[in-house]
Amino acid sequence: MDYFYYEGIPEASVLNGIIDLHEHVFEGSQLREKKLAEKENLIIFVACDRERVVGFKIGYKYSSDTFYSWLGGVHTDYRGNGIASELMRRQHEFIKSLGYIKVRTISRNIKREMLILNIKFGFNVIETFVSEKGKHKIVLEKGL
Repeated sequence: MDYFYYEGIPEASVLNGIIDLHEHVFEGSQLREKKLAEKENLIIFVACDRERVVGFKIGYKYSSDTFYSWLGGVHTDYRGNGIASELMRRQHEFIKSLGYIKVRTISRNIKREMLILNIKFGFNVIETFVSEKGKHKIVLEKGL
């Protein structure tokens, strides 16, 4: 497995791999390049099996000292191999080197694997809320 990171939007072949994988992981939900371009200090980590993007972790600046880990996922064929953990480890190490002191994320109870991974990595639940679409959300944060 090869791991790469990009500050900003990656080249087309990687971007298309991320968009396709996002649709697979989030069951048809589409990620648009325009939405990525709107994010300040966008950082994307990817896991690749040869040329194929099989995992990603996307985040951006939330505040001067906090990074927001926004989206992530691993293809179902590759789950259980530590890819999500490695992407998270690399993301946290890198953003710490940039001067961030906290990382924040939002998860859902139905995404148990991600919620458990966040807790294993030291995240604490700091609040919950119900989105405009009526979905229960869990806000987690950890110090770097």
